[in-house]
Amino acid sequence: MYHVRRGNYHIVIHELHKKYGPVVRIAPNVLDLDIPELIKTVYNTKENFVKTEFYHGSSAVNNGKIIYNLFSECKPEVHSAQKRPISKYFSLNGILTLEPHIDNVIRYFCQRLDERFVDGSNSSEICDLGEWITYYTWDVVGQATFSQPIGYLEKGYDFDGTLKTANIAMDYFTMVGQMPILDHLLDKNPVYRLGPPSFGTITNISIQHLVDRLQGNDDHDSEKPDFLDKFIQAKESFPDVVDDTLIISVLMVLMIAGADTTAITLNTALYYSLRQPSIWERLRSEIPTHHSKTLFSATSYKNSRNFPYLNAVIREALRYHPGVAMLLERYVPKEGLNLPDGGHVPAGCVVGMNPYVVGRNVSVYGEDADTFRPERWLRDEELETEEEFQQRLHLMNNTDLSFGGGSRICIGKHLALVEVYKVLATLISRYDISFVDPNREWKTHNSFFVRQSGIEVKFSSRT
Repeated sequence: MYHVRRGNYHIVIHELHKKYGPVVRIAPNVLDLDIPELIKTVYNTKENFVKTEFYHGSSAVNNGKIIYNLFSECKPEVHSAQKRPISKYFSLNGILTLEPHIDNVIRYFCQRLDERFVDGSNSSEICDLGEWITYYTWDVVGQATFSQPIGYLEKGYDFDGTLKTANIAMDYFTMVGQMPILDHLLDKNPVYRLGPPSFGTITNISIQHLVDRLQGNDDHDSEKPDFLDKFIQAKESFPDVVDDTLIISVLMVLMIAGADTTAITLNTALYYSLRQPSIWERLRSEIPTHHSKTLFSATSYKNSRNFPYLNAVIREALRYHPGVAMLLERYVPKEGLNLPDGGHVPAGCVVGMNPYVVGRNVSVYGEDADTFRPERWLRDEELETEEEFQQRLHLMNNTDLSFGGGSRICIGKHLALVEVYKVLATLISRYDISFVDPNREWKTHNSFFVRQSGIEVKFSSRT
């Protein structure tokens, strides 16, 4: 709890692994593992390694009853039943039907950047890139979910306090996750609720949009369906599973978890690319300049995936600074867990891996695993054959926990990746970006999500 409070938990755990090896006991009954070959065992599709009470802190209380969401629900059978009716909407094909919504937000994002930081008298204004990237990701989720952005890009600040509340709530969730009984004394207290701040604004937005849509008071374009349309369709197709409570629960998970983690990946890719001019210049040489302001169009997802070095930068950002950098806890099943060194972990113990730690495993990523180097995701034609590269790539892919793993892999993975690829390609094509102070490092704070701040840059039109 001390290290979580300080926000450097992931760094401390990484140093402990360097000192003590692949198995570190961080609590009497909890083992933090850095053993890539066990990822498919602990995070599998059989769901015999069940989530622990760590995740319960993100649940809500309604009429005295704890309501678990897709993230916090630990019972495999309940989670599977809730996920099955909506999973197709989160497939890549399902997400690509929402690409016009994402395009709308990217166009407006660039319009706001032009107005605030590029054109006329504002061209010398400093941009807090981390803040504006967060405004973009939250507005994308609002647009894709309700066909209406929340309004952060328009207002240019946290006008309703929700972003601040989200950070405080994540701080709380991470703290009580270290001792879950505290959540029942604070947030889930049946006598008097003591904290944390609730997501009242987001809850009200979700409820109001659902009511308006069901009553026909919503004038959104039905030719461009959004997530809410799809969830209402699921309710009609699976009335025994999908009700209004589940829809609100999924909407809130989308709003709360879908924005900040995507912003973290975007900030990481931009920050480390700008810190190494060779990376930034290679991106600029790969992605052509967008010449016209009047005929603006966001880069399509299909086209953005055709830039090999952009793909390498994004993969490296997910590895080097994942959105989640904390132990993904699981209970050891009744048969126990055999470790590669011959050790045996008995049933009922808690084990897990940290995406930040596993992402820096030197046996997988080499001795420079602590270095941001996108080239590791590309073939070095002078040093390896195509077969050797594919073997190395396969190993790195199997070690990727940036979106979790197994049956509990992040349901919003494809939405996040489409957002990231499209907006990065678009920003690089339109702007020259430079640090105000190249020597100033960002600040990070790990509350399950590793938030960043202090990325001050200047924008100018790319020519």
